[in-house]
Amino acid sequence: MDDMLFDGVEITDDLLMELAKELLPRSYAPYSNVNVGAALLTKGGKVYFGCNVENAAYGDSICAERVAIYTAIAQGDKEFDAIAITGIKNGDVGEPFYPCGSCLQVMKEFCGDDFKIIVEEGFDIKTYTLKDLLPVGFTL
Repeated sequence: MDDMLFDGVEITDDLLMELAKELLPRSYAPYSNVNVGAALLTKGGKVYFGCNVENAAYGDSICAERVAIYTAIAQGDKEFDAIAITGIKNGDVGEPFYPCGSCLQVMKEFCGDDFKIIVEEGFDIKTYTLKDLLPVGFTL
């Protein structure tokens, strides 16, 4: 799935979550069996995608959120509105997938405190801000 520009289409939290779900089959998670997909919305209306990619050397693994953010940056986009994150664990849905500390810190680097983080809790979509999930983050 390539990055997409939704010209004239309102990107709702629900739509962003549905787009994140499309990345689940692309996840590479042979060690944890936890597949995660992310859809990142830029201020310009473009959506970038990411999935987690694991490695036998665990430290070389990367989360879906950072894949989406780094892909956007590599394409020249650095202003973001929201990210939707979803996942499945051992084939089961319904467990919430929140960003890890590393992902939150990367978001802190590139996003404002009002950046929206959209997750599923059970089968309900919940929206938080970066400030909600990372009330104090490292900055220079």
